Amino acid sequence: MNGELIRVGFGYDVHRLVEGRDLWLGGVKIEHPEGLLGHSDADVLIHAICDALLGAANMRDIGFHFPDTASETLNIDSKLLLEKTIALIATKGYRLGNIDTTICAEQPKINPHIPAMKACLARLMQTDEDCISIKATTNERMGFVGRQEGMAAYATVLIVKRGTNLTEE
Repeated sequence: MNGELIRVGFGYDVHRLVEGRDLWLGGVKIEHPEGLLGHSDADVLIHAICDALLGAANMRDIGFHFPDTASETLNIDSKLLLEKTIALIATKGYRLGNIDTTICAEQPKINPHIPAMKACLARLMQTDEDCISIKATTNERMGFVGRQEGMAAYATVLIVKRGTNLTEE
């Protein structure tokens, strides 16, 4: 298999928790007294996925394509950014293979929301829910995540050249 058939990307994002904002994770609104602060809706999970996808396709990062200084991205729904990112990697002939993610947060508990996040992300990326792994962890009360000042997310993705069947010899 040559290096052009599959590629791997890694993404990371972090946002501060503040009062007066909705909390969006994985495209799902979660009831919580604080939300994530950002130029967009600050969905750390989607932002990490976008960075991983763009990195895998060697297309720079989310800030390059959707700058936090642009009026057209102010308060934008991150689900739109993800759909645009999937379209961007398609211009280079790639489709999603699979995603493995981790959300780091002390509160709220993330596990009850994972099925809804997987369903939302699968719909947005036109893939099967089985291609999306979402895990949650705390920071054991250490650092900014542990002090509940913010949340972080990590994503690793595999992208595949369109028309490639990886089961072929």
